[in-house]
Amino acid sequence: MLLVLFVCTGAVCAYLLGSIPTAVWVGKRFYGIDVREHGSGNAGTTNVLRVLGARAAIPVLLVDVLKGFAAVSLVHLTPEATPQVAGLVKISYGLLAVVGHMYPVFAGFRGGKGVAAMLGIAIAIQPMATLVAALIFGVVFATTRIVSVSSMSAGVSFPFAAIFICHEPLLSIRIFSVVVTVLLIYTHRKNIRRLLNGTEPKTSFKKKET
Repeated sequence: MLLVLFVCTGAVCAYLLGSIPTAVWVGKRFYGIDVREHGSGNAGTTNVLRVLGARAAIPVLLVDVLKGFAAVSLVHLTPEATPQVAGLVKISYGLLAVVGHMYPVFAGFRGGKGVAAMLGIAIAIQPMATLVAALIFGVVFATTRIVSVSSMSAGVSFPFAAIFICHEPLLSIRIFSVVVTVLLIYTHRKNIRRLLNGTEPKTSFKKKET
C-alpha cells in the first residue's frame, strides 16, 4: 500500500515537472513575447533558438532536459522496489513528464514536442545509449543543419544502441526505448510533412530579425 502511495505521488510530481513551460516563461519574462505565437508555434528549444537566439535557447534546453531527468529520478523515493518494478516506475514517470511537456497544465496545455525532456529521461534510464544517440544527432545536424532530422535520427538510433550495444537487461526498458522512438516520430509529423515538401527550415544560431 505504501508503495502504491509513493508511486501515485511520484506520478503527479513527474507530470508537474514536465509541465514547467520553460520556453514560454523565458520568452514572456525576458523578451515579452510568447514563443508559441511566433516561428513554428512550438514551445521548445528549436523554436526558441529560431525566434530568440542561442542565449535564450540554451537555458531552455538545459531546464527541459533536467525536467525529464528529475522526473525519472523520483524513482529513488520509491521504497523497496525491485529492479523490475523500478524500471516500470521510471518508464511511467518519464512518459508522464513528456505528457506534461506536451500538454503543460501551467501553460494552457500548449507545450512542445518533448524532445529535450526525452533526452533527460534517456540520460537517467540508459546513459550509454543516450551518448550514442547524441553522437548521431551531432553528426546529422552538422551535415544537414536541420534539428528535426537530427532529433529523429538520434531517436531511431536509441533503441538499437540500448538493445544491441549496451545490452539493456530489462525488457521494460527495451520496450520503452522503442516507445520513445515512436513517440518522437509522432510528435514530428508536421516536420516530416515539411521535409517531404522541401519547406523544413535549417537552423541558425542567430536571433531572427523582426
